[in-house]
Amino acid sequence: MTTFAIYKFAHVLGIILLLGNITVTAVWKVFADRTRDASIIGFGQRMVTGTDFGLTVPGIVLTIIGGYGAMYEARYDFPGPAWLLWSQICFVAAGVIWLGLLIPIQVRQARMARAFEHGAPVPEGYRALARQWLVWGLIATVPLVAALYFMLDKPG
Repeated sequence: MTTFAIYKFAHVLGIILLLGNITVTAVWKVFADRTRDASIIGFGQRMVTGTDFGLTVPGIVLTIIGGYGAMYEARYDFPGPAWLLWSQICFVAAGVIWLGLLIPIQVRQARMARAFEHGAPVPEGYRALARQWLVWGLIATVPLVAALYFMLDKPG
């Protein structure tokens, strides 16, 4: 196996982990929140944090290392051709939304969930944050899907 193939494998694996986890997490978190059962919602919120550290972060790391490693092995100059530049812009845009909006929302939700997980009612503030998390999560996913398109089709 060539060095390029190893980097490309790491890159694709990273994208699978990243997109797969954020998609599945959103689905089961929405369904957990819809139960209105504090213990289920609390468990779901803990799992969001756990899977972010266990799957999303490694996915991001593999995507970056694999992508730039493959770019180096393919002898692309930084930032590369137009499709590669747009992929990087989309990836960074999604990261800015996640770091600037979604992570702070998740942290507030996790703190609230610790308080209500053992029987207290779920406050309306948590539900409002859950709606914001879903909307911004969907918005942040769009540039990741666009980056995937640029990676696969290589337009321009």
